[in-house]
Amino acid sequence: MKHLLLSFIVPIFIVLVCASCANPPARIGADPQVMRPTQVMDFNVLYGENCAGCHGSHGKGGASIPLSDPVFLTIADDATIRRIASNGVPGTPMPAFAQSAGGMLTDKQIDAIVSGIRSRWAKPDVLRDANPPPYRAQSTGDPVHGAAVYATYCSSCHGVDGRGGKKASSIVDGSYLALISDQDLRTNVIVGRPDLGAPDWRGDVPGKPMSEQEISDVVAWLTAQRPKVSGQPYPAPFPTSAKGEHP
Repeated sequence: MKHLLLSFIVPIFIVLVCASCANPPARIGADPQVMRPTQVMDFNVLYGENCAGCHGSHGKGGASIPLSDPVFLTIADDATIRRIASNGVPGTPMPAFAQSAGGMLTDKQIDAIVSGIRSRWAKPDVLRDANPPPYRAQSTGDPVHGAAVYATYCSSCHGVDGRGGKKASSIVDGSYLALISDQDLRTNVIVGRPDLGAPDWRGDVPGKPMSEQEISDVVAWLTAQRPKVSGQPYPAPFPTSAKGEHP
């Protein structure tokens, strides 16, 4: 009986072993679809992961300068955009993205972002015959004259004293001025914020575009409003009782 049972079990065992050898268990290997972060070159991925949070998912609608604005792309060349993306802007929320400056992106990835912005959103003929002011100031601004320039071109929206009006918010808020560079102020004056309804340097006063010097002057006036200590000023401390408690 014992020999009969073994003669029945052994063939079944051999069949099972052969079947398992013919169909070995799947092995976990390297997925050919998984790329290293430094190998990602797709513009949509790079822009979405690194730029959209501040500049908007489609280059507009964010807190910072709309990169899809063709007027901005007319005055800011590729070298300028590459430099800012690589090194950031110290003292502002704009970080450095290049590995050489402590960021996570390679030079080729920075180039992919810059070329993608240009190819998707630039419109070389957007200004037609208009001659835009240069991206960088060519002369020092005069804050005294800048006050008069502000009254002419900006006060109708931002209020007489710059603290906000019916059409736009405060432009002299200390926290705002602490977070924005002088160059970004100049860029905003030149290109406006079309996504927010703010005109460029040609549209503040119909038929009277701002001159290069007037732009430098109003930027000088704005920077003169920047508090020495950044942040929102707080009121005087509450008086305390004899026990050292607040009332």
